[in-house]
Amino acid sequence: MLVAVTGHLREGSGRTGALGLQTDLYELRMVETYVRLGMFEPATFSLYVRPSSERGWYVALGLERVCELLDVFRFGPEEIDYLRGVGFHDDALDWLASFEPTGEVWGVPEGTVVIADEPLVEVTAPLPVAQLLETAVMNLVQFPTLIATKAARIALAARGRPVADFGLRRAHGLETGVEAAMAAWVGGGLTTSNVEAGRRYGLTVVGTMAHSFVQAFDDELEAFRAFAQDHPDGSTLLVDTYDTLDGVRNAIRVADELRERGHRLQAIRLDSGDLAVLAHGSRRLLDQAGHDDVRIFASGGLDEFAIDDLLTGGAPIDAFGVGTTLVTSADRPAMDVAYKLVAYAGQPRAKYSEGKRSLPGAKQIFRTGGPDTDVLASRDEQLDGRRLLEPVWRDGARLRGFDLERARERAAHEVDAMPDAWRLPPYIDEPPRPRLSEGLRELADRVRRDELPVADG
Repeated sequence: MLVAVTGHLREGSGRTGALGLQTDLYELRMVETYVRLGMFEPATFSLYVRPSSERGWYVALGLERVCELLDVFRFGPEEIDYLRGVGFHDDALDWLASFEPTGEVWGVPEGTVVIADEPLVEVTAPLPVAQLLETAVMNLVQFPTLIATKAARIALAARGRPVADFGLRRAHGLETGVEAAMAAWVGGGLTTSNVEAGRRYGLTVVGTMAHSFVQAFDDELEAFRAFAQDHPDGSTLLVDTYDTLDGVRNAIRVADELRERGHRLQAIRLDSGDLAVLAHGSRRLLDQAGHDDVRIFASGGLDEFAIDDLLTGGAPIDAFGVGTTLVTSADRPAMDVAYKLVAYAGQPRAKYSEGKRSLPGAKQIFRTGGPDTDVLASRDEQLDGRRLLEPVWRDGARLRGFDLERARERAAHEVDAMPDAWRLPPYIDEPPRPRLSEGLRELADRVRRDELPVADG
């Protein structure tokens, strides 16, 4: 049975700057009981992704957002008044009113490639603190990791050709679009049409024109000339508003005129129709007219599968724009991310639900090469390889900074180190998982024996 609460409708946004209510009700209900029973011993929760045949690997992102959350995850007077109005007990409200996150957070560095079952983040804190953070931490890690991974897949499919993020208008919210642009840069080096993302993160901003621009003029050639006059060395002309190949011919006339004035047309853009056929036809017309330096830019419902098909088939396309499929990760719009209790009061804990089992204890990942060499171990084990999880926050202090360029470099290096079978369609059917260390196997077996005793008879 679900326990429901009903609040009162209020005018305005009601935003206070204290983000403690950015959680699910059941987190607060559990905390209410923890407080009443005095269950404040340290607990470790592990955030990881369950295996999926649709995603064999992930570019981890969001750790910086988690650290930012810890600065503002509080309960102010309005939050406490609301919770009192829906029936929370005074002792729980008193504890929440003085709530301030303590403990520590470990995570893999931004841009690290991880695979199923490997922790992206581990939180160790008094049980009510770690419990309260669950929903928000999952949210803040899930989305940027999802988009960074999608962008990495798209960039791999493009085989070194430039790719631009065109997704702001289809993103699920304005801020989501900005975050998606940042994640796409980290995961795949994508430029963006999103001007605010460019300002905020220093990303390269790109743009062409819309069909409405062409339609606003009496004829297509007039529109192309007007645009090229303002952008004589940076024009990309959208040629498919009416007849695509006629549009290419008009673009060639403008390219001729620009050349006479000492400038050059940068590219034409194809946004509809059979992109492979139209790219071949456009390339032929451009080359015959002596404009073999004019690039062909393609967009319109593209993703890594469509891009791979185009390039495998030999389509002469030099750059791509991706939008909806990127910012929504359309083929896999959410990760099966979990945040599970793995230790409490000095004792390892595990879950044994069918299909959703978890491994006990705080973890460490040891990597000797690419992610296919990973060994998942208990945190205190000493094994060969590079340790991926590191402390990033402790009792209100950040222990690591976030560098966007460094995260991008890390992602590029780690994606390059992946096995070839992980990189392009058709992808491997069985999602890779890390090898378990002997110590972690023994711990898991012992905890299972202790928690699930065999009945007599």
